[in-house]
Amino acid sequence: MMDWTKYQLFLAGLMLITGSLNTLSAKWADMFSAKGCHDDREHAFTHPFVQAVGMFLGEFSCFAALHILLCYDRRRPEPMINPGQSFNPLLFFPPAMCDMTATSIMYVALNMTSASSFQMLRGAVIIFTGLLSVAFLGRRLLPSQWLGIFITILGLVIVGLADFFSGHKDDTHKLSDVLTGDLLIIMAQIIVSVQMVLEEKIVYKHDVHPLRAVGTEGFFGFFVLSLLLIPMYFIHVGNFSDNPRQVLEDALDAFCQIGHQPLILLALLGNTVSIAFFNFAGISVTKEISATTRMVLDSLRTLVIWVVSLALGWEQFHGLQVLGFLVLLVGTALYNGLHRPLLARIPCCAAMVNTEEQEDSPGERERLLGDGSVQTGDQS
Repeated sequence: MMDWTKYQLFLAGLMLITGSLNTLSAKWADMFSAKGCHDDREHAFTHPFVQAVGMFLGEFSCFAALHILLCYDRRRPEPMINPGQSFNPLLFFPPAMCDMTATSIMYVALNMTSASSFQMLRGAVIIFTGLLSVAFLGRRLLPSQWLGIFITILGLVIVGLADFFSGHKDDTHKLSDVLTGDLLIIMAQIIVSVQMVLEEKIVYKHDVHPLRAVGTEGFFGFFVLSLLLIPMYFIHVGNFSDNPRQVLEDALDAFCQIGHQPLILLALLGNTVSIAFFNFAGISVTKEISATTRMVLDSLRTLVIWVVSLALGWEQFHGLQVLGFLVLLVGTALYNGLHRPLLARIPCCAAMVNTEEQEDSPGERERLLGDGSVQTGDQS
């Protein structure tokens, strides 16, 4: 292991803990039942769009983190942080809308499937981002990256099979709901990949500080989705919705349930605060350590979520899920070049690694796939 400073260890731990709490707190909120506004019976807290608003509030708060960092940096004899160029904030409106759509879909899916499957299936983002980067950014993928994509597809199939077989034994989720949730998560990754390609073009072209990009997208997402909660209150969707009025989103019912069960508010605040600290820690890990370390920590986050879910009894152990996780881990590692340091130690493979690194562009080495493009947001 490298000789990390205490500050680097703190950042790594902060990223791992807050990244895990982000998904776990969202799932915890989904598991509550409480009385609402319109009837006396208790019902499940299924308000994915309200949860998404809270997530964007967390992203929006990254503006505060950036200003604190800049104020601290200005007091140094030689400032170290580049605040970036001025830019038109509306440039981030299209990726923010992608973020809003994908996040809302994923919160809907989280109501239907387990937290561990939710986190694992998000690995599908490298498939679509890789293909879109070839089509729209003119990037040429390396053989190891193509192999990583195919292995990731295999891992997704294995995780899907694990959910299929577990769905017959799971009392908390119907098999149809589990499979629908899995498909929604994968569909959301297509939208996330579009967001990531848009973000990469904007951030590198205009030299935007990542925290400013996160905050800008958070503002647009929070503002637009908050307004959309009004028409959602009147859109009847029948059995698709679990709230008593069977509308797309009943924000008033959500607030009534929070009033009857304050722990729901704790879960929502955990989601909001953790997304803010996760983005700050992730960007800081990239700057202080490396993008590779960030990818490793992000993979460990999936493992933490799975272990905690098992320990709390939120889901049952399934061997296929372990295999799926390992296969996804290999696919992600190959795509992001995590195999290179290992191969570089083998004399016969060192030349091949050097060739790959020369072919790889600087932009690709700095990409942090999994939760954002240059990594601007977690999306859930």
